[in-house]
Amino acid sequence: MLLPPSLDDLIEPNHPVRIVSRVIDEISIAPIVDTYKGGGASSYDPRMLLKVLVYGYLCNIFSSRKIETSLKENIHFMWISGMSRPDHNTINRFRSERLTNVLKEIFSQVVMLLVDAGQISLKEAYIDGTKMEANANRYSFVWGRAIRTNEKRISEQLQQLWDYTQKIAAEELEDVDDENFDEIDPDKVRSTIERIDSALKSKPVDKKLRQKLNYAKKNWPKNLERYEEQKGVLGERNSFSKTDHDATFMRMKEDHMRNRQLKPGYNLQISTNNQFIVNYSHHPNPTDTNTLTSHLREFERLYDRMPEVAVADAGYGSEENYLALKSAGVEAYIKYNSFDRKAKGKNRQDFTYDEDRDCYCCPAERILRRAHIHHRKTATDFIQEYVRYESIDCRGCQMRKQCCRGQRNRTLDINRRLVLLKAEAHSRLTSEEGIYYRRKRPVEVESVFANIKHNKGFRRFNLRGMAKTEVETGLLAMAHNIAKMAA
Repeated sequence: MLLPPSLDDLIEPNHPVRIVSRVIDEISIAPIVDTYKGGGASSYDPRMLLKVLVYGYLCNIFSSRKIETSLKENIHFMWISGMSRPDHNTINRFRSERLTNVLKEIFSQVVMLLVDAGQISLKEAYIDGTKMEANANRYSFVWGRAIRTNEKRISEQLQQLWDYTQKIAAEELEDVDDENFDEIDPDKVRSTIERIDSALKSKPVDKKLRQKLNYAKKNWPKNLERYEEQKGVLGERNSFSKTDHDATFMRMKEDHMRNRQLKPGYNLQISTNNQFIVNYSHHPNPTDTNTLTSHLREFERLYDRMPEVAVADAGYGSEENYLALKSAGVEAYIKYNSFDRKAKGKNRQDFTYDEDRDCYCCPAERILRRAHIHHRKTATDFIQEYVRYESIDCRGCQMRKQCCRGQRNRTLDINRRLVLLKAEAHSRLTSEEGIYYRRKRPVEVESVFANIKHNKGFRRFNLRGMAKTEVETGLLAMAHNIAKMAA
């Protein structure tokens, strides 16, 4: 050992660390280099730092401090870093600042290497989602419903104070018209409380009411200002975490207490092909239905094309998604919510449609005629058109109790366009290709989530904020793909 051995001699020829180094060397890191302004002290090579992070995530080492330790103790980390020893602050700054909003471009290059090698194809995308817990306090929640309730309470109590003041101090408010406090803001509340306080100064007022007025003067305008800020953070959501504003409270599958507890998290969507990750996206909404179109737009942005075939479960089966995929020329093998029930013959009722007469016939042979058309708006502002069919008379029907609600006759709300789209989807899903894709989908996507959550033990993000958590997902995706390449 008088002559130190070479680290290269101590690493097997096909070790994953060599694959990581070779793959990162083959791609362009110009998007990362462009984030450096230049000048100042010398920086660590960004390509080396990227290799270290990807290999760290491949080895299930996600902490910047543990990566720093590995750079001093692990020969594989020493080899891939060229014996450089950046500290944990440097590693974390590179991950959370330099890679934000640019890592997807790097990730897409790795995917294109796989395409060129013939290991995957971008023609088919298997799509699914999972809830991933955010790095946020589980009890630091803000609820949209609570904000609306508190604003309504302030409005009602302010109205009560105003009405009381008009009763006992009408002469002080003679030049003031009747106020309406259905719509309030901090300035209006502040000025109204000042007028009430001024009018009641010379009047004998109950001590509790005086305390309430003082509390209102001190807290209500300030609270309303805070509610306005919180509503700006909420946007279209119903909740967010005070310690990670981008995180929404969702129900997770990892519910060990089995009390359906809500935790702050993100809805992580991925597309796979041959069990390689080809696309990923984060969403604040807990339901998968409203994530598909934006997820596929991100796919198109990365690769300048849409997949020819999209395969997903019933969580994505909506009219809006079917229409979007159809207009984009994507063949959708996506179940709708009643597909399995229909396949097993478990439909509760069978109403037959008479196209010539434009009416429905119920199992008891009562006729439901067309009544009117109405529209519904979804959470994404998509307009659905429904035709209501109503029975002429359900009196004396033996199935009335099971079929009707209350004393009204039976009605059906039918979305004709959705019915046709479901018929097309059913035809595709029951074809030979549809059966093949349905059997393959769980193997494709669920195995990737199992590898990330169970094998790698990654169930909670280490960084905060949508942009930074997407960096972690990108590192996980690159590590997953390179590990499969090495295997």
